[in-house]
Amino acid sequence: MIQDYIGFVVMFVVAAALGLILPILHQILGPRRPTQKKLMPYESGMDPIGSARDRFSVKFYLIAMFFIVFDIELIFMYPWAVQFRQMTEAYGAFPFIEMLVFVLILFVGYIYLYKKKGFEWE
Repeated sequence: MIQDYIGFVVMFVVAAALGLILPILHQILGPRRPTQKKLMPYESGMDPIGSARDRFSVKFYLIAMFFIVFDIELIFMYPWAVQFRQMTEAYGAFPFIEMLVFVLILFVGYIYLYKKKGFEWE
């Protein structure tokens, strides 16, 4: 019984050791040539302008949440699509109807967002 988990324990110990040892080795052995340009923050190839403490619009967070919701939709659809044939053989048309209801609920949410102009970035 415990022999079944030895591989997992060894892998976990090696990963934890590497995660701790490699950053320490980098600090000890790595080259140190700091310059003003290297120490400056870097963002998408542009020099930083303004404060890092600027407030973002609520619209930014709403669009991020919309993306997550519609992205999770695909995460639920993939295993369903992989097992669709086996589910159809076992349960008939029920899995298909169930997914149609799921997509319909998401589509209603999408239409709601569209009508409320939730996808417009201003």
